[in-house]
Amino acid sequence: MRILLVEDDPTVRSFVVKGLKESGHVVDEADNGKDGLFLAVSEAYDVVILDRMLPGGIDGLRILETLRGQNNATPVLLLSALSDVDERVTGLKAGGDDYVTKPFAFSELLARVEALGRRGHADTTTKTSLSVGDLTLDLLSRDVRRAGQKIDLQPREFRLLEFLVRHAGQVVTRTMLLEKVWDYHFDPQTNVIDVHVSRLRQKVDKPFENALIHTVRNAGYILRDPNADA
Repeated sequence: MRILLVEDDPTVRSFVVKGLKESGHVVDEADNGKDGLFLAVSEAYDVVILDRMLPGGIDGLRILETLRGQNNATPVLLLSALSDVDERVTGLKAGGDDYVTKPFAFSELLARVEALGRRGHADTTTKTSLSVGDLTLDLLSRDVRRAGQKIDLQPREFRLLEFLVRHAGQVVTRTMLLEKVWDYHFDPQTNVIDVHVSRLRQKVDKPFENALIHTVRNAGYILRDPNADA
């Protein structure tokens, strides 16, 4: 599963991330409410683990309420030192799916997270395809087509295109691509992104009348439907 952990305590965060990764899960992490909210609303996760009390002016309940306000049904587990019944009820009424109080045993946390992940897949229709304009991506078969024509992509090219499509209409920075597509958390000072985007354009845009992928000078790239503003 892909999991988001928003937790400001570095010891707890490191402990949970390590355990989840060792259990075979992919984990994104944030140590404050602002970054946690950005990731929660801009990325797709199977489960979100939210600490109730967070720095940055945005607490866990606000992130949860924002998600539910956008009709985002991703299962959310609230993690907090606030153990009063009223606090737990408040969290659950705000849209939380489960509530674990600190301190906790990791085995229990893992069991609850995996149960939420299974419930999320059972209760909702899993999105298995993405589309922008005449471009479609099948996330299961990795089949890519534009205007009905099959496009063969390498695995990294598919990940790059998937990320751009998931953020269609938004400017995607090179730093975002490095972190989410290449798993680099620093700038390696290479032209790897430009090379891959150029190859992707040759396959996705060049054979067709209208371009989908555009360069935003001094910012990054944006993928948009050419007919969206028509």
